[in-house]
Amino acid sequence: MELGNTYATAGVAAAMEESEQFRRELAAALARYCRGDWGQLCREDWELNDASLKDGSRILAAYNTSRGRIWIITEAEGADGRRSATTFLFPEEY
Repeated sequence: MELGNTYATAGVAAAMEESEQFRRELAAALARYCRGDWGQLCREDWELNDASLKDGSRILAAYNTSRGRIWIITEAEGADGRRSATTFLFPEEY
């Protein structure tokens, strides 16, 4: 899966600076994400993400960490399946 540029919101970046454990959790979450393991989502959202791999639309996954739930979102750039950016964020930063 193409991720595009990767970003972290201010809250996630601050938590990364404070905690090695959190950095390891983010790395593990990203590895799961790249394998198509969408984390703590309902079945319908898993199916939407699986379809997104084929149609190039947006992907959102959720993972529990020591700092609370994080989301990873990959934005679609166009109908050709290209991905413009992947962002790590806390849900409250959306």
